[in-house]
Amino acid sequence: QVQLVESGGGLVQAGGSLRLACGASGRSFNGYAIGWFRQAPGKDRKFVAAISWTGDTTFYADSVSGRFTISRDNTKNAVYLQMSSLNPADTAVYYCAADRDLTVLAVTNTPNYWGQGTPVTVPG
Repeated sequence: QVQLVESGGGLVQAGGSLRLACGASGRSFNGYAIGWFRQAPGKDRKFVAAISWTGDTTFYADSVSGRFTISRDNTKNAVYLQMSSLNPADTAVYYCAADRDLTVLAVTNTPNYWGQGTPVTVPG
């Protein structure tokens, strides 16, 4: 069982930056690809970005490509989402998720493990 914990959410002005972190408790990320998803108020949860276990493969949603960067530090058992040029459309609860299959993260909304989410608010 992989327990995921997100941190770093908050209120940020439009055009600003924020870095989210995803950590694991109880078990390491060893062998797991990690993804970030977000759910805006009243909308379905959507894929944002994903990274392979080794970190050499990444995927991004078109809406964040060029503005967000996913990275990981396996020595710290952590995955990060650096978000830049934020705008009100980025307002959502951000979730990290884990699965041994990267394509499950990138293509479906059904990874094996989910965190509890961290809110990000970008006022209009």
